[in-house]
Amino acid sequence: MNSAVSSVDAPEVSIARDLARRALLVSPTFLVLGVVLDGVGGIISSGLALALVALNFFLGAQIISRAIAVSLNALYGAVLFGYLIRLGMMAFAVLIVRNAEWFATVPFAITLLITHLGLLIWETKHVSASLAFPGVMPAKPSTDNFQE
Repeated sequence: MNSAVSSVDAPEVSIARDLARRALLVSPTFLVLGVVLDGVGGIISSGLALALVALNFFLGAQIISRAIAVSLNALYGAVLFGYLIRLGMMAFAVLIVRNAEWFATVPFAITLLITHLGLLIWETKHVSASLAFPGVMPAKPSTDNFQE
């Protein structure tokens, strides 16, 4: 990775930001679903799941953007162990709140699973179909480099 490109400008961080924006777009649906399924506990549990999903995507992007600057092998290890650590962090978060009076398992699980998979599918289709993400678009040839 070019040292001039900061982790804030990295393509994976931009995609994570886009995923978080899309999570905000679908959050009312899941919050309403949480209320319908389990009242106030359902809305809080759905909100927690949405926050965990966005945090998971953001941490994954940060891990990738920092590891790619080191080496390809560091990237491989960081992606594998970063995934395991992030999965453990989500499990730990659930273990902390699972016995709380307000925690509702069904809205939490539905929101967590559907938003994780749904947002990834939505973003994949967006990036691959439109090539709207600048890091994916082919570079335009520069006319400044040509000598006549």
